[in-house]
Amino acid sequence: MKVDGLRESAKRAATIGEFIREQRELAQVSLRQLAKVAGVSNPYLSQIERGLRKPSADILQQIAKGLRISAEQLYVRAGILEARHGDPEVVAAILADLGLTERQKQVIVEIYETFRRENAQGAASEDAATHVKVGAVNGTAATATGKE
Repeated sequence: MKVDGLRESAKRAATIGEFIREQRELAQVSLRQLAKVAGVSNPYLSQIERGLRKPSADILQQIAKGLRISAEQLYVRAGILEARHGDPEVVAAILADLGLTERQKQVIVEIYETFRRENAQGAASEDAATHVKVGAVNGTAATATGKE
C-alpha cells in the first residue's frame, strides 16, 4: 500500500508539473519570469515542472498568481483540495476567466454549486414523494383486493 501511495504522489507531482508548464506556455511566460514572480529559483521551478519536486501550497499560490490562474486549480491538481462538484467544464471555465478576480470566481463557483445541490435535493425529494404516492396507491389496491 505504501508503494501505491508513493506512486500516486509521484503521479500527482508529474501532473501538477505538466499542468504548470502547459499554463506557463499558454500564458507565454518564461520559466525565469515565473520563477521570479513565484519567488523560487529557476532550477526549483524546472524540477516542479518535470515532476521531481512537489511544491507547497504557498508556492502553488505564488505560481498561480504569476500565471494569473486560480490557485484552486493548482491545489486540486496537486491533491491538496478535492475537486469541486458540478460540471467540471463549467467550473474550469469560470476559474480560467481572466476578467474576474479570484474572489469573484470563488463566489460564482459557490453559487453554481449551491444551485446544483439544491436542484439535486429537489429531484431526490420529488423521487421520494413519487415513491410514496406509488406505494400508497399499490397499498390501497392490495388492500382492496385482500392482498397485502
